[in-house]
Amino acid sequence: MADTAAESGEGLDILGHVVDHHELHLGPLHIPLPHLELFGIDMSITGHLLMMWIASLFLIITLAISTKRRGLVPSGFANAIEALAVFIRDDVAVPNLGEKDAPKYMPFLMTVFFFILSCNLLGLIPFGQTPTGNINVTATLAVISFVMMLSGGIKHNGLFGFFRGLIPGGLPVALLPLMIPLELLGLLTKPFALCIRLFANMLAGHVVILSLISLIFIFKELVFVVAPVAIGFALAMYMLEIFVGFLQAYVFTLLTALFIGLSIHQEH
Repeated sequence: MADTAAESGEGLDILGHVVDHHELHLGPLHIPLPHLELFGIDMSITGHLLMMWIASLFLIITLAISTKRRGLVPSGFANAIEALAVFIRDDVAVPNLGEKDAPKYMPFLMTVFFFILSCNLLGLIPFGQTPTGNINVTATLAVISFVMMLSGGIKHNGLFGFFRGLIPGGLPVALLPLMIPLELLGLLTKPFALCIRLFANMLAGHVVILSLISLIFIFKELVFVVAPVAIGFALAMYMLEIFVGFLQAYVFTLLTALFIGLSIHQEH
C-alpha cells in the first residue's frame, strides 16, 4: 500500500492512497485509465469505478458458480453464500419488513449487502482500492436506498397517505408549521446517515493503517525499533478492517431494511 517515492522522511502520502485517481497504481507502475467525456460531462474511468466493475464481475461469476449445482444440502462456498442469504432474510428483512413484504425486497437487500461487502474487502488486497471510501459512491448507494424507501412507502400507502403518515396522529394544528419541516428534514437525514456512516468508517480504517506504516519512514533513524511496533499495530488494524468490512455491509443493509419498513408500515 505504500509508494517507495514517499520515503522522504515525511511519511506516506496518505491522501494520495485513499482518494480516487485516473490511474491504476500497481506498485511503481502507474497505468493511465481512459478519459471520456459525454456532452461536456466527465465520464472518465477512475480507479474506484474500475474496482466497482471488478466487484460486480466477481459477484456475477462467484454467485453463478455457487448456484450452478443446486442440491438439498449445499457445500463449500455455496454453503457460505446460503448462510449469509439466510441471515439477511431471517435477521434483517423479515424483522423489519414483515413476512409478507420481505420477499419483495430480498433481491435488493442481497444486492446491496454483497456489493458493499465486495467493495469493502477489495481495498484490503494488494494494489486494491476501496470504492466505499469514496463519498460519491456511498452517496449514490444512499440515494438508491432512499428511492426504494420512498417508492415502497408511496406504493403501500399512496402519495398523500405516505406524507400524511410522516406527521404523528392527534397533533395540534398549531404545531403543524413546526412539525412538517422537521419531519421532512428527518426523512432526508436517513440517506445522509447511510452515506456518511459507510464512507467515514471505510476511510478511517485505511487512514489509520497508512498512518502506522508512515511511522516507519518518519522515524527511519529508529527503524528497527519503530518498524516491529508499527507493523504489529497495522496488522491488528488490518484484521479489524476485515471485520469492519462485513459489519458496515450489514449495518447499511440493516438500516436500509429498517427505513423501508418504517415507510411501508407507518403509524397513524
